Amino acid sequence: MNNSFNALIVPAALAHPVHIKCVDLDITARLRVLQGEIGFISSVDWFAYLDNGGTRSAENVRAEVLIREAGVEIEETIHGTATFLGHTSPGEESDPPRHLIRLAEQLFDMPLAA
Repeated sequence: MNNSFNALIVPAALAHPVHIKCVDLDITARLRVLQGEIGFISSVDWFAYLDNGGTRSAENVRAEVLIREAGVEIEETIHGTATFLGHTSPGEESDPPRHLIRLAEQLFDMPLAA
């Protein structure tokens, strides 16, 4: 099972650019999700890990716009950095789908190299 992926990173701070970054999802990272330290939003072929700092973290308006424009209805404000990955089947992560990266490029007017 592959544990390294090219993730789409959407920082909360507008001064920090949206970018692609190689991330490792080891057992420690997965445990943080299960323990509720990291939030989770899922769509048909992608999902986002959300910094679960709650309102202590800065609002992430870019991640919120991307999630909504990608077709997922959310009721709460997104806080902290959002890390987007793809999934091919339940429990199997992959790089984010190309359509999500293209949408981020269009929304934030910046090219993203994977």
